[in-house]
Amino acid sequence: MEKKQLTIEQKRLEADIWIISIITLGVFLFYATKGNQLMSFVRDSHISVIPRLLLIASIQFGIAGLGITIVCILRKEKFIQFGLMKKNLGKSIVGTVISFLPHICYIFASGKFNNYQPFSIMITDDVIASGIPFSILGMALIVVVWGFFEGFNYVVICEKINRRYPTKKQWLDYGAITCAIVCIVFHPFSTSFWGILEIITTFIAIYGMLIIRKKTGNAWGCVFAFCFIWNAL
Repeated sequence: MEKKQLTIEQKRLEADIWIISIITLGVFLFYATKGNQLMSFVRDSHISVIPRLLLIASIQFGIAGLGITIVCILRKEKFIQFGLMKKNLGKSIVGTVISFLPHICYIFASGKFNNYQPFSIMITDDVIASGIPFSILGMALIVVVWGFFEGFNYVVICEKINRRYPTKKQWLDYGAITCAIVCIVFHPFSTSFWGILEIITTFIAIYGMLIIRKKTGNAWGCVFAFCFIWNAL
């Protein structure tokens, strides 16, 4: 049987997916091998918060942001093309929050909730205490890297996969499934009762927010989720 020839667009999309995958996996593996040393530096309060924040932000951006940024630059694609618009903004955010409700319930039920702090990373308090203007610039960097890019990264990856592997089934979304699995694999999890529940609710949250993005055409719900839910609870 003759192998079906890929179109120029399909080849381009495959290249995009490979570029994002290689960069993301490369940075993640680097962190996996050097993570203890890197985090020891980041947590050392005797060191200025600036190099600590820049280091951890570089790692985070490398995993969630660098790949899609390089691809968009190479393809001359603007971020706004992926749903950064005003239309259906409210529907996008409300739908995303609903998708995250099972995960929010899990956090409270499992006793993992301590306080509500948007843009919370391990050195947020040190950044805030660093004084103006560093606290403002530092928090702006946290908002961009952990808020915007962590959520938007899934949007671009999802759309690239769906363009390459389209499906006519309304609720079968290969891009959303892939992103949900990647999110689970790239974050610590266990096979205990609560661990299994976390996996299930995480899958529902990520898959749901990307389906909402597809239905509304608006990507701000995904960004909202990582600004005010994922990195806040």
